[in-house]
Order: sequence, then C-alpha cells, then structure tokens
Amino acid sequence: MDKSKDVISFDSAMKELEKIVSKLEKGDGALEQNLKLYKQGVKLCSDCKSELDKAKLKIEYVGNEQPEE
Repeated sequence: MDKSKDVISFDSAMKELEKIVSKLEKGDGALEQNLKLYKQGVKLCSDCKSELDKAKLKIEYVGNEQPEE
C-alpha cells in the first residue's frame, strides 16, 4: 500500500473536517453513516493536530536559532 495516497494537505483536511461537522450537526443522517463520518473526523482532527505540532516545532527552532555574526 502506498502511504503517499493517504496524505492530505492541512487545508484540505480542515475543509473536509468542516464538511463532516456540518453534516453531523444537522443530525439527519443514519446512525451508521454518522458513526462513519465521526470516525473519519477524528482521524482528520488527529492528522491536523500532528501537522500543527510539527509547525510549532519548526517555529520554535527558527526562533531559537542564534544569528550569525
């Protein structure tokens, strides 16, 4: 299985997560479908958090670099 096909950009993941939340908030879907959407949303949320954590580390690293003299 090619892992690169499973990778989604942060922006795309956030848009998809917003769609899922909107669908779940309507509350008119079947239980099985809502559970599937919820599971997908949890995965997207986890992926987004991971990307944000990576970005935070990069920002901290850049902020801690000593300027060259």
